Amino acid sequence: MRNEYNRKKKEVEKARKLVRQLITQEYIEEDDQLEVILSNVYEDDIEDILSGQGKFIPQYFSELRERIITVPEEIYEASGIMIFGSRLKSILFSTDVALIRNHNAQAVFGVYPFTPQVSIMQSIVNVSSVPVFLGVGGGTTTGQRSVNLAFQAEQIGAYGVVVNAPMKNEVIREIDKAIDVPIVATISSFTDDYLGKLEAGADIYNVSAGAKTAELVQKIRQEVGKEIPIIATGGPTGESILETINAGANSITYTPPTTAEIFQELMISYRGEDISH
Repeated sequence: MRNEYNRKKKEVEKARKLVRQLITQEYIEEDDQLEVILSNVYEDDIEDILSGQGKFIPQYFSELRERIITVPEEIYEASGIMIFGSRLKSILFSTDVALIRNHNAQAVFGVYPFTPQVSIMQSIVNVSSVPVFLGVGGGTTTGQRSVNLAFQAEQIGAYGVVVNAPMKNEVIREIDKAIDVPIVATISSFTDDYLGKLEAGADIYNVSAGAKTAELVQKIRQEVGKEIPIIATGGPTGESILETINAGANSITYTPPTTAEIFQELMISYRGEDISH
């Protein structure tokens, strides 16, 4: 509860600072009455937080579905990306259909280290209750095969397609001609031709550069401006996620624990309880 209070208080302080800045820079008309009204609104918000009477968000969990994958709260500090009217901040990186069916992320990245197959694509889309972005190759799988996979991905309901870092620009260009959903181009190092991918038809960057992700996001953001959407891996901690967001990422991919890891924790708890079913 204390963490929630601190987070909300920071949001209020940030909003008040922004209002003052807009007034100072004359983006908002200089008006003492307006400033007083805004100030009072934010003061009321603070009072609500202090008294524990902030906006109440009802929640529903059933006995059988209370165990789900929850993404780190820090992800929701991101701006998100609007795609076909849906604002996406958190993206689950998984092809495990059990995990894809039991999480609270706003989208799914269905990308895996094997040749993409339509049967796998269809399975992921069928089981997901949120938008899905499907991998269509880039390394071993490329050329016309990737173009065909991208078209099929769109037809079965993908919100977008993901091309791996090695994908050649000419293939991205052909995919762009064939589909009407966004192309997400993975950028894995500073030497990737990210500007060339953008010119070829990529719509969104997916930055995944390990420990240097935030640094690479910042470099790309400085070069392409604020208009180009950037998805990025957030790293293992809340601090690393916030660092990536502050560097310029609009959405964050989250890699959940594996089913085996979740089962391991569950079995430990079972061994200490009398399970009758």
